[in-house]
Amino acid sequence: MKRFILRFIIVLCFGNVTLLVTSCKEEPKSNKVTTVEVKFKKEGELQLKKAISDSLLASINIEIADDEYSTQTGLMYRKSMQNNQGMLFVFPNVDYRAFYMKNTEIPLDIIFIAEDKTIVSIQKNAQPMDETSLPSEAPAKYVLEVNAGLSDAWTLEKGDVIKYSSN
Repeated sequence: MKRFILRFIIVLCFGNVTLLVTSCKEEPKSNKVTTVEVKFKKEGELQLKKAISDSLLASINIEIADDEYSTQTGLMYRKSMQNNQGMLFVFPNVDYRAFYMKNTEIPLDIIFIAEDKTIVSIQKNAQPMDETSLPSEAPAKYVLEVNAGLSDAWTLEKGDVIKYSSN
């Protein structure tokens, strides 16, 4: 039994020496930084309609953020987005929402939407990289982010509605 323990200790020590020797090996350093462009991935379609007339204001392709990672990341690190694209955040509950533009490089309109798919408030022209909290005026289950200026171009107002489908 003593020989087994002695062998175990020798192997353990030898293994540690090898680890120490290999961990001290100097690896060549690289100054190259690799960046990956985040590209739009169509996951559904969304329509914006006037509440009173039910007339179509716009139809866009959407990415859907419906898990913790995608809702926290959102449109961060994007260099651009086409005017017929947006991101729809789908939350598991209805609550007051607040968004900010940390690491977001494009100006956005942030549209807060109730569970019945009625627009409850709009934060227009949110500025890139601004960490100021941009809250909803009422509880929301959905949030739609589109390029800044589109909510005005579409004449979008509180009370207008959305309809969406996912792929």
